[in-house]
Amino acid sequence: MKNKNYYAVLMAGGVGSRFWPVSTTQNPKQFHDMLGTGDTLIQRTFKRLNSFIPTENILILTNERYNDLVLEQLPTIRQEQVVLEPAMRNTAPCILYAALKIRKMNPDALMVVAPSDHWIEDEAAFASDVQHCFQVCQEGDVLCTLGIKPSFPNTGFGYIEYDKSSGKEQKKVRQFREKPDYETAKSFLEQGNFLWNAGIFMWSAHTIVRAFEKYQPDQYELFAKGLDSYNTDKEAGFIREHYPQAENISIDYAILEQSDAIYVLPASFDWNDLGTWGSLYDKLDKDPKGNALVNGHMLETEARGNMVRLPEGKLAVIEGLEDYIIVDQEHVLMIVPKSKEQDIKAIVSKTKATFGEGYV
Repeated sequence: MKNKNYYAVLMAGGVGSRFWPVSTTQNPKQFHDMLGTGDTLIQRTFKRLNSFIPTENILILTNERYNDLVLEQLPTIRQEQVVLEPAMRNTAPCILYAALKIRKMNPDALMVVAPSDHWIEDEAAFASDVQHCFQVCQEGDVLCTLGIKPSFPNTGFGYIEYDKSSGKEQKKVRQFREKPDYETAKSFLEQGNFLWNAGIFMWSAHTIVRAFEKYQPDQYELFAKGLDSYNTDKEAGFIREHYPQAENISIDYAILEQSDAIYVLPASFDWNDLGTWGSLYDKLDKDPKGNALVNGHMLETEARGNMVRLPEGKLAVIEGLEDYIIVDQEHVLMIVPKSKEQDIKAIVSKTKATFGEGYV
């Protein structure tokens, strides 16, 4: 029996331009089967949450343009569970909006906020960690997050520094740290009390709303005007008029970096944010020469360390390439060195300027 006080907010509004040409503005990465598992990323994340959270208690936060994609890929949810953003305003406004809706549905609600496009292999451990944090949030007015034990000095993630003297499983957060340079990241690992920030949060709906009231009063007042309309047929009109007025600010800046009641639980599962083709390559099975293939077939000669993604049934013949990203997607064929994967966002902009919206 799933706990009726458990709720989830699944964040699915991003574009994921680093996964171009598969991820596009019209059809972003969360709606694709990036790993070749048979499930898209949003479907996999929904199933992970649905294992311990009632189906009707899972809200999907996304942009208006992705409404039909969400309903198509998650057929067990109702339209009212798709929370639509009429404008891109970062994570704080949409989390406040969802929390106000959930609190109105159930004043005793505990909620997890999770991205729709992360890779988590041990899903039972994930469920256990989230429920542990729910228990902590139920017992006091605290905000919880999950931190990932760093395996190397990654410069692409933010870090969470916790109090070394914390004896409990969940640790008191000292501060959130921005993406560091390599030497700083090395020092974080040497100190031993730093975790990667996975962007997975747990709190009671009541506590997070009170935090906005305290730390973001203007934002709170803007959305509180709609309390009577939430979960009614008047909600869409209110949001369409007021949401674009919200400040563009992340939940980290708006709340987490200001609150003195933040706790982090070191996660007991492996995690990858699947932010780039290189991070996807790390999680895929590889042939003896280190080539990773998603869909299709590959005939290679002296090719090593390549990330290859093809349409179903297509054959790629590759000779002499080493450490390349090769992606064949409808109207675009991209061949880029893995060392240049951070340039893909710039490539997208250049493609858009040269050939128009149709390719991006």
